[in-house]
Amino acid sequence: MKDILFTIADNCEIAEGIYRLELTCGESLPPIIAGQFLHLEVPDKRLLMRRPFCIYDYKADSVITYYVVVGKGTYSLSRAQAGDKLRAILPLGNGFDVSGYKKIALLGGGMGCAELYSVTKTEGKEFYAYLGFANKRKVAFLEDFERKVKRLNVFTDDGSYGEKGFALPALLKDIAQFDAVLACGPTPMLKALQGAVKDIQLPVFASLEQRMGCGVGACLACTCKVKENGEVRHKRVCADGPVFDLRNVIL
Repeated sequence: MKDILFTIADNCEIAEGIYRLELTCGESLPPIIAGQFLHLEVPDKRLLMRRPFCIYDYKADSVITYYVVVGKGTYSLSRAQAGDKLRAILPLGNGFDVSGYKKIALLGGGMGCAELYSVTKTEGKEFYAYLGFANKRKVAFLEDFERKVKRLNVFTDDGSYGEKGFALPALLKDIAQFDAVLACGPTPMLKALQGAVKDIQLPVFASLEQRMGCGVGACLACTCKVKENGEVRHKRVCADGPVFDLRNVIL
């Protein structure tokens, strides 16, 4: 990981309350694994804690992330302009290892969909996306996924875009086709997936959405419970995750 001074290239609202942030720097980024994240300072200097955001996409000297405005920090970030400078530590955490799988299902809920996109950069794999959003105003990322996946399935809770309902039932109908499932989204979605696959012999990995403090494992603010060798252990989502074997996580 490395602490880098970035320049904002673009910061724009692409759906209701959802912003696309592109950051550039004058140096090569460290190697990045899909599912890792960055820890970004916000423009309001009164807010000392950095914020964790997914690494949605990246090139040699630039990175794209998405965020939703939910508090003072992200509101401050939404006011930032092209040319402003912000520091970020990246890459952080453990990402997705898909080396042993060919046909991979992606289950995303809301902003969790953004966390899954970077894995589609992996060559030699087939990806099938099942993405769910609250309504048409919250739908995002679809053009990028369409270019990368073999099949894109989109759902909204109210049926205002795509199919009405949740993405998980559609995935479960097709689950026999896949070698692994990667998921990110709200805890109820992950709990439902966890219960649905308990009798299915299929690798299932989830990136947990957790409130973080330091982002590097020192403050212990983002611990979760994980079953390991017959015992329940506390793991740091930022340092030991955010990607875990979903079967072992206690949600």
